[in-house]
Amino acid sequence: MKTQREVEAQTGAGSPRNEWDAIVAWRGRLLIEAGFPATLASRMAGTRGVDIHELLKLVDKGCPPELAVRIAGPVGEPSGRE
Repeated sequence: MKTQREVEAQTGAGSPRNEWDAIVAWRGRLLIEAGFPATLASRMAGTRGVDIHELLKLVDKGCPPELAVRIAGPVGEPSGRE
């Protein structure tokens, strides 16, 4: 009989990559349920440094998803302005 650690090593369960994938999926679902377009939700869900809760608060207050991303999107990304 295999130990739990052997099973996890074989299946990849518990690895940081699989944990991040689960987190990204959860974040994406939250954003889509809040009204974000699927492509934008997917991009924001998979970007580290994005405060999903802040995006959701802005949208809950009536802010369009695209504007919420401009306000509270990833820190350190170029804004396109000079």
